[in-house]
Amino acid sequence: MYGASKEMSTKQKAAIFFIAMGPECSAQLFKHLREDEIEKLTLEIANQRQVSQEDKDKVISEFYQMLVAKEYISSGGLDYAREVLEKALGTEKAVNIINRLTSSLQIRPFDFARKTDPGQLLNFIQSEHPQTIALIMAYLQPEQSAAILSGLPAERQVEVAKRIATMDRTSPDVLRDVERVLERKLSSLVSQDFTAAGGIQSIVEVLNRVDRSTERTIIENLEVENPELAEEIKRLMFVFEDIVMLDDRSLQMVLREIDSKDLALALKATSPEVGEKIYKNMSKRAADMLREEIEYMGPVKIRDVEESQQKVVNVIRRLEESGEIVVARGKGDEMIV
Repeated sequence: MYGASKEMSTKQKAAIFFIAMGPECSAQLFKHLREDEIEKLTLEIANQRQVSQEDKDKVISEFYQMLVAKEYISSGGLDYAREVLEKALGTEKAVNIINRLTSSLQIRPFDFARKTDPGQLLNFIQSEHPQTIALIMAYLQPEQSAAILSGLPAERQVEVAKRIATMDRTSPDVLRDVERVLERKLSSLVSQDFTAAGGIQSIVEVLNRVDRSTERTIIENLEVENPELAEEIKRLMFVFEDIVMLDDRSLQMVLREIDSKDLALALKATSPEVGEKIYKNMSKRAADMLREEIEYMGPVKIRDVEESQQKVVNVIRRLEESGEIVVARGKGDEMIV
């Protein structure tokens, strides 16, 4: 439909790429797109009456080059990526790829900090205002932020955790000012758009990796200062699918506390791994009865499934809080006591 001499739009290239990948690969990729993106892409694919092999090759080659360039940026930064691409493709083509990639790729602030030892970062930022510490941590890898949070004094841990959880969007001017303090040379890479970081999920990922003492201190203080925020964080800190991380003894204790109807409803829409883990920890007769109950249940509302899954999670958290089971958190935690 589009000759090699005609410039294709980004949307047309995406449609041709999905066509070239075939239906099975395309279906897997669709799972990672938003509904509005799927609608636009589906319409564009439908408009591609005939795509030449030349156009397919051109789009796939461009995709590969962009993927390689992005990997170079991630591993060594823009200068490194430009140098490697210039040697491989020539200056003009390398600059063109870098420009297109950086115009669509939002380079996260504090990129240099994610390659720095968290102990060194802690020494540098621990005397900063809690809001500044929270802002920096929100852009780090969860493992780095967990190490920093564990190293802060208890009162600062709570304050910083609270600020990360309630953080929404940050002005690019503020980001630039903080970045200049940490690394002047990266200030030009900050996107002019307001960038989102922090939030509930961000602090949950951090707390899932800190030691239990740090986690408990933060949660207990938040329960006093902001009960709703504390409850939201606790609700997200262990999801139903995390059952696969429980040891058999702990899971058997949990299953004894769950009503069979709630368990059947919870398993109605979950991964095979979760189902296999649960069935393995039941008697053959009980497992067969549960499978039969799920089979004859018929269509159910996803909201009801999620409510039953949350009931299971609540039991896990209750047993954990009473000390009957221990849920793994960081890499160094033991599974049970």
